[in-house]
Amino acid sequence: MKKIIAVFVLFLSMKVFGQHGSPRIAEKSSLKDKEVTVYSTADSTVLRLTKTGNYKFVEHVQPLETQTCIFVFPKKTFQTFMGIGGAITDASAEVFATLPAEKQNELLNAYYSKEKGIGYTVIRTNIHSCDFSSDSYIYVKEGDSSLKSFSLDHDLKFRIPLIKRAMETSGHKARLFASPWSPPAFMKSNNNMLHGGKLLPAFYQSWANYYVKFIKSYQTAGVPVWGLTVQNEPMATQQWESCIYTAQDECDFLKKYLGPILANAGLGDKKIIIWDHNRDLIAQRASVILEDQVAKKFVWGIGYHWYEDWSGGDPMYDNIEKVRTMYPDKNLFFTEGCAESFNPNNYQHWVNGEKYARSMINDFNNGTVGWTDWNILLDEHGGPNHVGNFCFAPVHANTKTGELIYTPSYYYIGHFSKFINQGAKRISTVSSRSQLSSTSFANPDGKLVTVVMNASDKKIVYFLCVNNLSSEITILPHSIQTLVY
Repeated sequence: MKKIIAVFVLFLSMKVFGQHGSPRIAEKSSLKDKEVTVYSTADSTVLRLTKTGNYKFVEHVQPLETQTCIFVFPKKTFQTFMGIGGAITDASAEVFATLPAEKQNELLNAYYSKEKGIGYTVIRTNIHSCDFSSDSYIYVKEGDSSLKSFSLDHDLKFRIPLIKRAMETSGHKARLFASPWSPPAFMKSNNNMLHGGKLLPAFYQSWANYYVKFIKSYQTAGVPVWGLTVQNEPMATQQWESCIYTAQDECDFLKKYLGPILANAGLGDKKIIIWDHNRDLIAQRASVILEDQVAKKFVWGIGYHWYEDWSGGDPMYDNIEKVRTMYPDKNLFFTEGCAESFNPNNYQHWVNGEKYARSMINDFNNGTVGWTDWNILLDEHGGPNHVGNFCFAPVHANTKTGELIYTPSYYYIGHFSKFINQGAKRISTVSSRSQLSSTSFANPDGKLVTVVMNASDKKIVYFLCVNNLSSEITILPHSIQTLVY
């Protein structure tokens, strides 16, 4: 009897699998019926986020050593994608205000519309002044530790109206986070907002209250605040607004003041991001704060920048994966990067775009959930900037003519932000050759998105390989492609 039952079960199993196929076969069949749509941006061509073809999948069980391949494994999923965006600083808002109405609408659509532009869904802004402000200012009268004089009048002129329009253009999908560059001078050891210095312990309470005032005032003005960083670049003494926090300083301020005060003010849902500085010291900062059982409860994620190569070394991409492994329950979030040393002769300097894509591919592959560029818009001088620290933005405006100048960085960022949607899951992607770098995501609607960059001087034929199927594609030298399938 047992033998009869066993045979029947085996027969039934074979019948079921014969009718429906295994999950692997089903996935293969569904892809075989689909096309890969390719969008390209390439140096020395007119291609800019241009649809360049549709390609079929064919059987490709065993790639050869002589074939260049991008392998995608949809079943291997990782972090959930939060979004990509840039900073609306005073500089960006002031330049935007000089543009004619039609150019203002063009810029808003170029950044925040998925259909007409590249679909930004993250906005960063500064808490009172930073280097990319026309002057140094605060929201209270000097010496007012009670914050009774707190006013957003400065931001209501340029910055808040632009943020509101950006949010509206995004369909209210864009999330705003804010960062302070320095407490007011009277709260600091050097009595100066510039040149570093430290927050005096006597003003920890007042400074924490300042964040509450900022968030509630912005929300009253119609701008919801999603999150904040504790301090921009807390280990850098700069000629502009800056403030030094050791890891223990930041830990103590967070757990004893900022975290509890936000919670008591009904703002416990705001995402708090620590560090907000370069990849080089990120592990040390994360370990000090996240090993503290009280402080870690207030931390949503760890923010970082890309400027660690100032010392002459290479970007420390691997540090991000190491921190993700150490603290897998916390989010990694790129909070700032830009091409420095502005020169108007280099608007179309192609390597600037490649720098963005190289960082984004590595950062996403190492576990980052979101990626934030610096200023969305600057003028023909790389500013305004009250200390002469002029930089590039993806888009510049000629304030004399109203012309908008789109740099390669805009298009390279767009190869990610336009096609990867909020809630997407990163999926495993491996290149067989160092000339190509790549990352992939599965969007909530089931569409797969793979970004491939070729930073070499040669055209490359490669195979997109998924589930024993492949599609043969050609990528031009110094170009980037987004594949949607």
